[in-house]
Amino acid sequence: MNHQINNIIEQFRRQPGPLLLVLHAIQHEFGYIPAAAVPLVAEGLNLSRAEVYGVVTFYHYFRHSPPGRHIVQLCRAEACQSMHAEQLEAHAKQKLGIGFHETTADGQFSLEPVYCLGNCACSPAMMIDGDLYGRVSVTRFDELLAQREQDA
Repeated sequence: MNHQINNIIEQFRRQPGPLLLVLHAIQHEFGYIPAAAVPLVAEGLNLSRAEVYGVVTFYHYFRHSPPGRHIVQLCRAEACQSMHAEQLEAHAKQKLGIGFHETTADGQFSLEPVYCLGNCACSPAMMIDGDLYGRVSVTRFDELLAQREQDA
């Protein structure tokens, strides 16, 4: 893992403001930002560990643990909120037994908030593993989850 992280750092270190580029690349490679990456990134970019850790923890996009097999993203933007996305959110949290930025105990699903999926005309919207869905009802949510569980 250290070798891969060092290669990522080397790839971006000479670009202006490389920290976010490096962190995005690490998350793309591993699915999250491993704790072991923080000191490597700090040293490689000549930053303090606190600076790197501060960025990792400030942005909700960065994961601190491995994601579930399936990533469920619920839109939290205004258009979806106006179409009762909070009901879908409450149902999703209850159904999965987790909150945002958490993963189910069996490692199958991670639940993430997203602030606009660009599907405003079909609110409320959600995405599972990069597949976009619109006009998602509680029933449709359950159907989509069941499909992913069957694909396992």
